[in-house]
Amino acid sequence: MMEGMPTLTAVTTALEELAPLRLAAEWDSVGLLLGSRRETIERVLTCLTLDRTVAREAVRERFDLVVTHHPLPFRPVARITDGTPTGTILLDLASAGIAVWSSHTAWDSAAGGINDQLAALCNLTAVAPLIRDAVAPRAGFGRMGLAPAGLTVEKLARRLAGSLEAKGVQLVGDPAATIGRIAIVCGSGADGIPTAHEAGCDTFLTGEIKLHDALHATAIGIRVIALGHHASERFSMPVLADRLATLLPGLACRASADEGDPLVPLR
Repeated sequence: MMEGMPTLTAVTTALEELAPLRLAAEWDSVGLLLGSRRETIERVLTCLTLDRTVAREAVRERFDLVVTHHPLPFRPVARITDGTPTGTILLDLASAGIAVWSSHTAWDSAAGGINDQLAALCNLTAVAPLIRDAVAPRAGFGRMGLAPAGLTVEKLARRLAGSLEAKGVQLVGDPAATIGRIAIVCGSGADGIPTAHEAGCDTFLTGEIKLHDALHATAIGIRVIALGHHASERFSMPVLADRLATLLPGLACRASADEGDPLVPLR
């Protein structure tokens, strides 16, 4: 057990061990977004998206740090006031002394991160990054691997929809087609389709896809499973909380209990 509670610096050092920030995309906003590194941390809340519901949960339950996958703020803001949703959230958290950290695309790309976790859920073998990191070969952009023999696009989509509680899964291409090599890029990953095609993948698993990306996938003959952005990443937030707690025994970590997918399918 730890002697006393860790500082924010100690907690963020552990988070960087799990998801090195150098793995993040150049456009991303990662690391400490709000808070003082001198503060001590006792309770950590993980979430996919830091919206007002999660912020209220953090304040109500007296968490010291929110580790949000999607950064808030994501882009620089000219002012922080209660006249905007982002400003209101940040003011509420700052008033309660709650810090904010984001690993985002670093956690996507890390060894053992979200894309690796999706590969494990698909029971893939010979798993490797679509684009390897120069320093850590097991890390990097996306993942690809070989699917179990006889697994079809539809069977995999239905299995993942059940295990991840994904609603409104979308498919591109023949659902009955047997998967050989499949690529994985969680979230809004359709930009990785050309790279997956060049790597010899016949199927692409992601969170969401736009019409023109779907048309391009069809044209080059690659099937797509789009689970929904929330479903393709939210499952990993409890995993991150558990791994952080393992690195820092005595630190109370859990995923948000109140967070939900803002996209609700018509029934």
